Amino acid sequence: MKLPNRKSIRLKAYDYSQPGAYFVTVVTNNRKPLFGEIVEGKMLLNALGEYVDRAWVWLGTRYPYVELDEYVVMPNHLHGIIFITDCGKQRKSLGQLIGAFKTRTARQNNLILGASGQMLWQRNFFERIIRNDRELQRARQYIANNPLRWELDAENPDAEHEQREGSKLSGRGGSRAARRCDAQRNRQP
Repeated sequence: MKLPNRKSIRLKAYDYSQPGAYFVTVVTNNRKPLFGEIVEGKMLLNALGEYVDRAWVWLGTRYPYVELDEYVVMPNHLHGIIFITDCGKQRKSLGQLIGAFKTRTARQNNLILGASGQMLWQRNFFERIIRNDRELQRARQYIANNPLRWELDAENPDAEHEQREGSKLSGRGGSRAARRCDAQRNRQP
């Protein structure tokens, strides 16, 4: 049986291994809250959440051309800012870096469960290329405030939503979180 080709959500002809800043969102399979819980606006990580946190930091120590900025592990997703620097000639692409992170955390999840082949993450990830300091500051603020806004977050399966924001990607690239940030900014005077 031939599977349908998935349409890429990445920008065509853009080299995701080139130096730049990226706002990334990685979501658990079926949006299951596996990493802990939000209590009074603060994320309390469980054992798997702590491992996900350490694995994210590992990216910055494993690859000399990766610098990590603001990030947050949420109950069912992670938001983070990654800088790919000019250091080194052989750089992995953003997709390969996220793949390494997802593989590392999925293996740990399988060890915790005593199983193999359990899906931890949704296929793919969302990204937004950060093009200037203003976008960088907005992304940092969004990430820092994410636990405080959990009750309103479209990724929160327990929150009441009139309509799930970003349930379909527009093909523009970028994360739903970043597009929500853009929508909020456009509403302000």
